[in-house]
Amino acid sequence: MAEPVSSIRNLGPAMDAACAQAGITSAEQLREIGADEAYRRLLLSGMRPHFIGYYVLVMGLQGRPWNDCKGDEKKALRVRFDAIKAEVAERADAVPSGIERFLDEIGVVAKK
Repeated sequence: MAEPVSSIRNLGPAMDAACAQAGITSAEQLREIGADEAYRRLLLSGMRPHFIGYYVLVMGLQGRPWNDCKGDEKKALRVRFDAIKAEVAERADAVPSGIERFLDEIGVVAKK
């Protein structure tokens, strides 16, 4: 049986649920795809971006306590977080949602 995401240090039931919504169903799968891809998928599934959540995930995958992230390492992780957040925001802007998506699918919205 696969280990739950919450078996990874720093991660709990809320991350189990968020990961499941993003299609990440086990600790093994999370380790395989890594923190950046996992966080990208979490954001694409609707989770709101939060820097602490990102670096808690990174630290957990390294087997380190969440509050071990400091100084230059934390600054570098902030750059990675901002890049992931910007990429997801750009994708979201490119894909219509709600009524716009439906209208686009049935051909009512003019092509850009």
